[in-house]
Amino acid sequence: MYRKVVDYAEQPLEKMYGENSFSDAKMRERLPKSIYKEFKKVQNGDKELTIEVAEVLANAIKDWAIEKGATHYTHWFQPLTGLTAEKHDSFISPTADGSVILEFSGKELIQGEPDASSFPNGGLRATFEARGYTAWDVTSPIFLKEDNTGITLYIPTAFISYTGEALDKKVPLLRSMDALNKQAMRVLKALGNKDSKKVITTVGPEQEYFLVDKEYFEKRMDLVLAGRTVFGAMPPKGQEMDDHYFGQIKDRVAAYMRELDYELWKLGIAAKTKHNEVAPNQFELAVIFGTTNVAADHNQLVMETMRRVAGRHNLVALLHEKPYAGVNGSGKHNNWSMATDDGKNLLEPGKTPHENMQFLLFMTGVIKAVDKYAPMLRLSAANAGNDHRLGANEAPPAIISIFLGDLLSDILEKISNGEAAKGKDGVKLELGTDSLPKLPKDLTDRNRTSPFAFTGNKFEFRMVASSDSISGVNVILNTMVADVLKEFADELENATDKKAAVEKIIKDAYSAHKRVVFNGDGYAEGWVAEAEKRGLPNLKSTVDVLPEGKTKEVIDLFTKHGVFTEEELVSRFYIYSEKYSQQINIEANIMVEMANMQIFPSANKYAKQLADTIKSVKEVLSDADTVEQEKSLKAVLNNIKGLKEGIAELEKLIIDAQNTEGEYEQAKFYREKVLAKMEEARVYGDNLEKLVEKELWPFPTYEDLLFRL
Repeated sequence: MYRKVVDYAEQPLEKMYGENSFSDAKMRERLPKSIYKEFKKVQNGDKELTIEVAEVLANAIKDWAIEKGATHYTHWFQPLTGLTAEKHDSFISPTADGSVILEFSGKELIQGEPDASSFPNGGLRATFEARGYTAWDVTSPIFLKEDNTGITLYIPTAFISYTGEALDKKVPLLRSMDALNKQAMRVLKALGNKDSKKVITTVGPEQEYFLVDKEYFEKRMDLVLAGRTVFGAMPPKGQEMDDHYFGQIKDRVAAYMRELDYELWKLGIAAKTKHNEVAPNQFELAVIFGTTNVAADHNQLVMETMRRVAGRHNLVALLHEKPYAGVNGSGKHNNWSMATDDGKNLLEPGKTPHENMQFLLFMTGVIKAVDKYAPMLRLSAANAGNDHRLGANEAPPAIISIFLGDLLSDILEKISNGEAAKGKDGVKLELGTDSLPKLPKDLTDRNRTSPFAFTGNKFEFRMVASSDSISGVNVILNTMVADVLKEFADELENATDKKAAVEKIIKDAYSAHKRVVFNGDGYAEGWVAEAEKRGLPNLKSTVDVLPEGKTKEVIDLFTKHGVFTEEELVSRFYIYSEKYSQQINIEANIMVEMANMQIFPSANKYAKQLADTIKSVKEVLSDADTVEQEKSLKAVLNNIKGLKEGIAELEKLIIDAQNTEGEYEQAKFYREKVLAKMEEARVYGDNLEKLVEKELWPFPTYEDLLFRL
């Protein structure tokens, strides 16, 4: 069942790493020098790709792929389902003599034409309008994938409609990267930077996931169809001992992780860290920083590879945000920063006064952006699964706040008050003068309760849903920061005294937006009241936050920077409203079927056994001798009754929900009525699990799912 994993002593890691990726090194090796230089200009955005260059590229890529055993190619894209999509075409071209030749043209490399009618479009086009286009993203490496279909060449692409609207996650992401680059470069030039030519955003995503034995998984309809359990009582031991966290990795899991690393490394994905997470059978994998759009592509591949490799080990990788009630759910940590093409991290505190001034300016820009556009940042982490996770004592609350740590907070507070700030050593900090000391890299402790924390030279956004693409959050991060940097650039470009202008910008921006900075315990009950006092929004659910995506302020933001059109934004409001309803509808119907077809028969059988026992005992002994058995029987019957009534009401609510007109109104009904009734009915089902004899219980329990691996 297990694939043989390479022996790294025989085949060194540095030699096999990236063997299935058409990397820059392979391009240099296989392309004529003039074509390579021309294509690098295309990748840097300095020139457009010509068909002549594309033909040479296509031939080199085809030869490499065929040498590796590839027979097909596909334009790999990321529609608004949150998953990836592909249509495979072979390289073969028949000849007149009945044989074939293998061909791959520049046009086939650059553009594809998949059916766009069945993908979510939110009213951007009619269902019968089927034509869509995929366009090669030249900045993301082409790669090979090995599976049961053989070896296929994958070309990362953007996906647009016939009339040019973005139908995917990649197009807005690329637009947002351009927007941030434009405004950040304006700021740098105004500060006197003559060396940097481009600003990119970088991301290092951390991916949390659960593993479950495939045998147990397949016996749970809810896990198979919805990815989470709609019934399930907590076992006597959960995660309270914290003995799983960072503990020794079990042999079966270690074998899985070893093969997962191997598959990712072959793709050129820099899987770096792996460990046990807090919940039993929960784990995490972290990847080294990369350019944002490449990081987004790689994270999609990480999730796909996790699932595929798990199957070879008779395991299933669960990426749902909350597969099990009562234990920690899974998220993604989106570690985000900005860097120049000549290697300067704009969120690095720096070694010189000038860099410190620059750092504090960009830092303040992020603070202002997060406060100003907090609802949009919250929206980037919204889905039906994440609603079960956010706000529990395992993940950040639904309130957006920033953790800076005491040192940075003190520096910015003093600047905003016009006071002389001091570093750790007591030296006064004066922007733009030689008395500004080097700020240490680790300015802060880590605050795991903060949704948006500064962690040395980057911000870690910890709210992202584990099953989602990271494209959405980074589109919003890039665009909102670009908007604030535009304000800064407008002011700096018109200033004669740059030092005074920078000081004023930092002072004014921090003073106006410091309400979003919170260095305390985000799990504490008092924080909710404090956040309300500060005027911070508390958008608790996906349904609460969805309308924020189409307000006038948001439409102005994204259209101003060319990231979304108004039509594209509104379409996503309808798409995500419908997606939410569909998810809850599936889960509700699963609950009905599991209750009717599995729990009731088992509970009734156990009730009959108890009744028969009581009757038999009474025939021999007195009524007083069956008191405890009768209590057990009554408890079982009461919970059967409660579950029966709850399920009957749930079935009626499902029908009412389906008859509710309007995508958002339907989503609200599912949230407020259907989901609430599901939670009520679940209590009775979970009570029955604790009462019914284990051998009669119809599906694996949490004990099986969490501790049998």
